[in-house]
Amino acid sequence: MTFDLSAYLERLGLKEPPPATADGLAKLQRAHRLAIPFENLDVILGRGIAIDSASVFAKLVTARRGGYCFEQNRLFEDALIELGFVVRPLLARVWLGSEGPPPPRTHTLGLVTIDGQDWIADAGFGGSYNPPMPLADGETATGPDGAMFRLMRDPLHGWMLERDGHPATTDGRGPGEGWVSQYSFSLDPVFTADLALSNHWTSTAPESRFKQLRIVSSVLPHGFASLTDRQYRRRNGEQEASGEIGDPRVYRMRLSLLFGIDLSAEEIAQLGLFQTEAA
Repeated sequence: MTFDLSAYLERLGLKEPPPATADGLAKLQRAHRLAIPFENLDVILGRGIAIDSASVFAKLVTARRGGYCFEQNRLFEDALIELGFVVRPLLARVWLGSEGPPPPRTHTLGLVTIDGQDWIADAGFGGSYNPPMPLADGETATGPDGAMFRLMRDPLHGWMLERDGHPATTDGRGPGEGWVSQYSFSLDPVFTADLALSNHWTSTAPESRFKQLRIVSSVLPHGFASLTDRQYRRRNGEQEASGEIGDPRVYRMRLSLLFGIDLSAEEIAQLGLFQTEAA
């Protein structure tokens, strides 16, 4: 497909294309996360999750919906390529909330090479915002919400991204503050079939959290807002609010006003969160 860069930048609220530099990468990723929500509602609604470039653009840009990592980072990497960056996908295991054997590879991120230096870039993780980071052992970065991130070599999995930050500015998994393993990844080549297989498991396997929970989140200028089933939580700077939504009309309003996702009353009922079908 021909990538419509102007429409993508308009979706992000950017007036001009950023340069193919480290600063440009950081600017684009930040704008993407602020503008496009993370969500899995189409999984719960029984719709297939297509991750080809045309389908992802139509959903996230033209229809102004959100998506999860396989959708978000497909769009983001297409934009990077259009802007002249060198990027390829990686697959990752998410360790947040995981106990027991290694979790499956249910996350994708990008490896971007700028002037001979590799960076990890991720516009599709449904948690605290982590800036692009040079791929170097012990490299650290600080997010706008104050969370710290650290890259470490891992003898079994290649690389591990760790986070230390307020639990209210991520997606609710993990034990709290202190260094927590977020996800691990290797630099092995990832092909279209690999992404398709991981996306299929993530969107269809009964044990996948995306089949069990209705998840919506958005990065805020200095924090994070999330709606997991009926539980709402928002922290921006030092201001925090949380609660449970008991009315489908309120749920629908929050989706629209806070996350920019407009669903019909019938679609809200199909999510199965409320006893009544009225919304």
